[in-house]
Amino acid sequence: MTKRKARPAPRRKSKRLMAPVAGLLSGIVLLLLAAGLFVYANTYGPGPSAKGGEVTWVVVERGQGLNAIAKKLKAAGVIRSVSAFRLAAKFDGRDKSLRAGTYEFPSRLSMMGVLDQILEGRVVQHFVTIPEGRTSAMAVRILMATTGLKGDIDVPPEGSILPETYQYEIGETRQAVLDRMLAAGRETLDELWETRAQNLPIKTKEEALILASVVEKETGIASERPKVAAVFVNRLRTGMRLQSDPTVVYGVSKGEPLGRGLKRSELDTPTPWNTYLIDGLPVTPIANPGKAALEAVLNPPETKDVYFVADGTGGHVFAETYEQHLLNVAKWRVIEADGGKIKADAAQTVAKDAPKESGQ
Repeated sequence: MTKRKARPAPRRKSKRLMAPVAGLLSGIVLLLLAAGLFVYANTYGPGPSAKGGEVTWVVVERGQGLNAIAKKLKAAGVIRSVSAFRLAAKFDGRDKSLRAGTYEFPSRLSMMGVLDQILEGRVVQHFVTIPEGRTSAMAVRILMATTGLKGDIDVPPEGSILPETYQYEIGETRQAVLDRMLAAGRETLDELWETRAQNLPIKTKEEALILASVVEKETGIASERPKVAAVFVNRLRTGMRLQSDPTVVYGVSKGEPLGRGLKRSELDTPTPWNTYLIDGLPVTPIANPGKAALEAVLNPPETKDVYFVADGTGGHVFAETYEQHLLNVAKWRVIEADGGKIKADAAQTVAKDAPKESGQ
């Protein structure tokens, strides 16, 4: 019987050929896995630490494109890669939907977290408030102390600012914010002037602003503004002097708090604002009045009151005649003697209850 030679098994050769291929494929898989992990880590993993704090503010301006926004975020230390951010935004398909505004990014926020915040327009709103009755110099000090604004400003004319709460953007100039305050003041005065009552003893917008500033400084109680305005309007109609302590204070300190009551010598010292000694209105406003004070002056209630004095509760009691006023003053003296304190804005009663031809 003839013996056949056994053929060599082809499997060994196949195995020798497959080994390099398997190694190559494994390397590719590992490379892809590593790349995927890298992309995932850069997209969803913790981002850079905030520079010098727990948060980083970035202002995305209107009209800024994706590339400019990415570069700004990279410069601020919010993201690590401009290219990765751009790719993520394009892959998301909303790269044209990045919204302008001021953003506050927590330290270590992921790149996708940064992108989502901008895509959803989760902007941080910043506000600055100018309280009613502050002088223009005080308003400027508030703006100069406001975080996130830049640049210097000059003190505008007294009474030209509308006391209100204003929104601003981080990095905005103080002058831009002040301009909005001034524009709001002009617009509000123009609007209210058109709806003023007839036969007022106020002939110009400037006079309305001056009287409103006096009303604003005389009472901090909103419900009293119309009553106080009516008293001063009635005095102007009858030729009585306003005899308002805040006007004297303005002549002494330009509206800065004295920290005490007025002295008799200050009441007797002539200034362009001392309404104990001058007829009519002061020469300028003595503060920035709010909208409510302007409304009260331009549409005061019909009353015959020409006097008012503190009532011991932070408010005032009003009177039509000097005799009624003296009784009210006597009641206040009893409250004062019992330990009531004269507040800075109520200290006026010490001088105003003196027997004069007019006064509060």
